Amino acid sequence: MQKKDIGSRKTHNIDATDKILGRLASRVSLLLTGKNKANYFPNKDQGDSVIINNAAKIKVSGNKMTQKIYYRHSGYPGGLKTKKMKEIFEKNPAELLEKAIYNMLPKNKLRAERMKRLQINN
Repeated sequence: MQKKDIGSRKTHNIDATDKILGRLASRVSLLLTGKNKANYFPNKDQGDSVIINNAAKIKVSGNKMTQKIYYRHSGYPGGLKTKKMKEIFEKNPAELLEKAIYNMLPKNKLRAERMKRLQINN
């Protein structure tokens, strides 16, 4: 097994009050991947840790809160399930932010490790 070369990791505290969901998610995904560092390698996990506070006070532009729909499928015929953004936000605002960040990270084996360094507080 190879030893992981993590370098130096910082912890970023971000206040989500009055921030737009997509812009915040893209900024956080950049910090988790480590693209803001001079020694960035796409195949190494050298990103920082991120703590997000006040996820319940996040903003969404336009009519997305009532119109955007999240889909998932059980794998069985007729197993398509839908949820509106408003339903997810009312139940758990942190889940909405987590979904946005998860989908903005590169789709590879490092995504799960990067998501472990994300902490979201309501």
